Amino acid sequence: MNAALKEQILTVLAEIPPGRVTTYGRIAAMTEGGTPRLVARALRELPSGHGLPWFRVITASRKLADHPGADEQRRRLIDEGVAFDARGRVAPERLWP
Repeated sequence: MNAALKEQILTVLAEIPPGRVTTYGRIAAMTEGGTPRLVARALRELPSGHGLPWFRVITASRKLADHPGADEQRRRLIDEGVAFDARGRVAPERLWP
């Protein structure tokens, strides 16, 4: 992934406000040439201690992706007031932008 695209992805990520979520696809659409898979890759490659709100990114079906940090992601979102329905989806009104 080129540095400019990665910077665009991380810039969008940094703008997601607390208590809101967005999808891999929405972030990709805000970049020049990004795809949901490239957004996921950029998140996987974040260095430890980065401070970016990676946990505010969910799938297009408004669920958490299946990854090793999913339990922590769910906990962090709940701490920010994001609720999940019985099917594990976030309410559509929590989507940003």
